[in-house]
Amino acid sequence: MECTINWLPASGMAFAAETGSGHLINMDGAPDGGGRNLAPRPMETVLAGTGGCTAYDVVLILKRGRHDVRGCQVKLTAERADTDPKVFTKIHMHFVVTGVNLTETAVQRAVQMSHEKYCSASIMLGKTAEITTSFEISPPTA
Repeated sequence: MECTINWLPASGMAFAAETGSGHLINMDGAPDGGGRNLAPRPMETVLAGTGGCTAYDVVLILKRGRHDVRGCQVKLTAERADTDPKVFTKIHMHFVVTGVNLTETAVQRAVQMSHEKYCSASIMLGKTAEITTSFEISPPTA
């Protein structure tokens, strides 16, 4: 895996990341740090990537279990250390999983498997942060 980050000096403290798969991610700093608030902060992208990683796992685990999953949303809330390095110290992930006849057991198992075995990002962040999870099941809307 690889990624190339380029500073965009004309934008203050903005950066463009090009991933190994050829996709672009823009990032920017807060105005008090020289940024212009034109894109997410780098640490926000870390949190977003973690959410994407675990949501991917949950959907894949449910699909492989032949569950009729129709949607998956995860809302992450995080706290960071007050001093440098300002690592994440607490992360809570709340999943809203939509599907037909989904059981609490199946969703809980998928969330737990992602958290404990498959999601590289959350397992890595778990080295500095206390990670908690919760979930709810929602029926699909017509």
